[in-house]
Amino acid sequence: MRNTGIEYTSTERTPTALPELENLLPPLSGEQSAALERDILQNGCYAPIIVNEDLVIVDGHNRHQICERHHLPYRMAVFTFDDLLEAKQWALDTQKGRRNLDKWELGKIALKLRPEIEARAKANQQAYHGNQYESGPLATLPEVHSTPVDTRKELAASVGLGERTMGKVMQIDEHAPAAVKESLDKGELSVNQGYLITQQVKNLPEGEQEQAALELVELEKAKKEIREKDAEIDRCSKIAGVFCKAFEKALMLEPTEENVRIWAECTRMTREEMEDTVREAHQLSEVFAVIADRMEGILPERSEPLVKGMVSLDVL
Repeated sequence: MRNTGIEYTSTERTPTALPELENLLPPLSGEQSAALERDILQNGCYAPIIVNEDLVIVDGHNRHQICERHHLPYRMAVFTFDDLLEAKQWALDTQKGRRNLDKWELGKIALKLRPEIEARAKANQQAYHGNQYESGPLATLPEVHSTPVDTRKELAASVGLGERTMGKVMQIDEHAPAAVKESLDKGELSVNQGYLITQQVKNLPEGEQEQAALELVELEKAKKEIREKDAEIDRCSKIAGVFCKAFEKALMLEPTEENVRIWAECTRMTREEMEDTVREAHQLSEVFAVIADRMEGILPERSEPLVKGMVSLDVL
């Protein structure tokens, strides 16, 4: 890959969108797409769209679509690539830093690259074996065989996944019922969960696999919901515990002039430390004042019970 330094404007050239490059990455969410559109409408398309020497868009499909829809100008920077696979790999590497792609999404992208990765490996092997039989001094050397292509390893490396994870993605893609793939697409299952379900149902009669997979998916979703509720209870308990301890410690203080002086003398505070303490005390007083205001805002009527759903102090 190389930046040629050549740039065009949308008034000078018209780029082409190639479906296999445009659909390489998962589409933006509605929220992401709306945010990008707002930014472009407000600030213009300040980042150039990357095209190859044939003016095929490599990176910037969403920006291109928005600009075309609103008749906005944009720039194109021309990069040169050895082949389409290198262009796809570059687009993926560029976008991975901007997108929060999970392992299943990365695995699916790798599978899209599989035909070209295998074709390139095959061509390299043929070229290698052809060179073994060239005439000249090297022809007398013993024949050396190249290492067979490890497809799983190559696919894993192309998207930055571990080989075992890539292997699970390949198994899911080949054997998993639709319910498993749909849940993975929605982010309801991890790759490991999807793989385990696939393994559990693959030996069942074909007519029973889909229903069994659906039931197992629902079970995993129920477990996830329980884990999330437990995590929320734990989070709330910790927050409540911090507040309780803060009030307990504060109520233990008797801020008489004598006690404050004893504190400063016993801890050997310097003038600078005492000045810092004054500022911190004022800040703490502001915090407790905010707590008081917000507590007053949620006070129930005297005839009403306490707010439902709150964590009991018994769990602290």
